[in-house]
Amino acid sequence: MTDASKVRASGTIGVTGAKGFRAGAAAAGIKKKRGALDVAVLVCDTEASAAAVFTTNRVTGAPVQVSRRHLAARSAMRAVVASSGNSNVCTGAQGLADAEEMTRLAAEGLGCPVEAVLVASTGVIGRLLPMEKVRAGLPKALASLGRGRAADAALARAIMTTDMRPKQAGVRLRIGARTVTIGGATKGVGMIEPRMATTLGFLTTDAAVEHSALQAMLRRAADATYNCLTVDGHQSTSDTLVLLASGEAMAGCDPIAEGSAEAAKFESALVAVCENLARQIVADAEGGTKVIEVRVTGAASDEEAARAARAIANSPLVKCAFFGEDPNWGRITSAAGGAGISSGADSMRLAIGGVLIFEKGTPVEAKAAKVKRAMKARDIIVRLDLGAGRGEARVLTCDLSYDYVKINASYTT
Repeated sequence: MTDASKVRASGTIGVTGAKGFRAGAAAAGIKKKRGALDVAVLVCDTEASAAAVFTTNRVTGAPVQVSRRHLAARSAMRAVVASSGNSNVCTGAQGLADAEEMTRLAAEGLGCPVEAVLVASTGVIGRLLPMEKVRAGLPKALASLGRGRAADAALARAIMTTDMRPKQAGVRLRIGARTVTIGGATKGVGMIEPRMATTLGFLTTDAAVEHSALQAMLRRAADATYNCLTVDGHQSTSDTLVLLASGEAMAGCDPIAEGSAEAAKFESALVAVCENLARQIVADAEGGTKVIEVRVTGAASDEEAARAARAIANSPLVKCAFFGEDPNWGRITSAAGGAGISSGADSMRLAIGGVLIFEKGTPVEAKAAKVKRAMKARDIIVRLDLGAGRGEARVLTCDLSYDYVKINASYTT
């Protein structure tokens, strides 16, 4: 795979930036706020090759179960229907029937098979969907289908829950003689601790890609970006990341095949879009005031590095220290040491915001004041080298503020 750092995603390209896609949204009344968009539909004009990754939480929402079944039945999809304000999780047989009905309603409106529609929902757990509102709102979302910035923004807003702002990104690149586009939208600011995906994410492209390659590239892109996120260490039950490929920009061309130079170029762009969206999630995290990137190197293995990085990123003590801009760096080394690593403090090297503060068992006292200044930044990189090998990993996280507690102390009330 080529270096994704060389590709820059733009926030002006959304899900309809790729040829062949339309989006629509409506206010069905699922959300408490009057007039808030809460039902969305993403449609491909023709059948699109589809790839997806989902939560690995054993407690999964009905929409995840239905979408998995539809993808097992066919690899080409026409649409994704989504709702926000209610996740349709832990709702039994009725919840499954409601998720299926959402796909049926969308399929009837589009004139396609039910199995050609995926479904996703996000919001509070343990409450039945108000289907009378969904039945009234979904046709309105279908009637509003369109292309361009207004349609992109409507879908991005309709999938928000406690998000403060919509999140979208995209890129354009050359594949041979053709210009292709990858666009996407995502949501999520809390209950973020991904395993295979996180939040809801919808990606589109007008490139033609072999289905097996599309699935493999999406999985790797998710692992490199979405799966490197944590806000609060709590894995969602509804995580869904979908990629639809219309192929319209490459009509008459052979589809991109796994292992080709075109695949490497396309995957680099896909990772760039996912990275942009993932960073937007952390930047908008519930109550968050800082974006913190934890980079662990020198581990005995990549797995060991990942354990250490995630332990640091999920530590409430570490997160609180960053919120208070308190250079209490001992919380970082101790979090790593408790993550089952094979080395100790004597081989560690820690830098915060580019300032070395700890090396081989000894504090670098002369740099303490500089570290305190570094912690005042909005974006901070923490680098910890374990001195035990070549394993490395990184995790994006945020600080833990008073507002996070306020938001989550009264989420359902």
